[in-house]
Amino acid sequence: MRLADSGLVVIDATWGTIRPMQLADGVCTVGELEVMEHLDRGLSLIDSRPAEAYGSSTIPGARNIPHDETVERISQLDPAQPTIFFCNGPQCAASPEAIDALLTSKYPPAAIHYYRGGLHDWISLGLPTEPPSPPA
Repeated sequence: MRLADSGLVVIDATWGTIRPMQLADGVCTVGELEVMEHLDRGLSLIDSRPAEAYGSSTIPGARNIPHDETVERISQLDPAQPTIFFCNGPQCAASPEAIDALLTSKYPPAAIHYYRGGLHDWISLGLPTEPPSPPA
């Protein structure tokens, strides 16, 4: 995905491999309504795309932990609360890689939720995006 000069996000779904709906035992796959409810409850939403992709547009309320930094930044996650991970969409490997790394590190599967549709489905449904806030 990239931000076009017009301010619209351009989606290229011609790359990648479609990911399964269920990534791993105990990991809950969620849709858009569950993401909205999760955010309304003040829970964590992680955009696992690289920083440069996150920097152009994301789901409002998302924080960025790039998939290749997940284990080294595991202390920024709360295993007592569910965290939703997302990336570009069903064909993107970033969230599945982040989730696999967490599971390998013995992070509790019940604390991991996977928004498989990612930014692709979010935008396709006309849901809002925003430039991310600078880190605190």
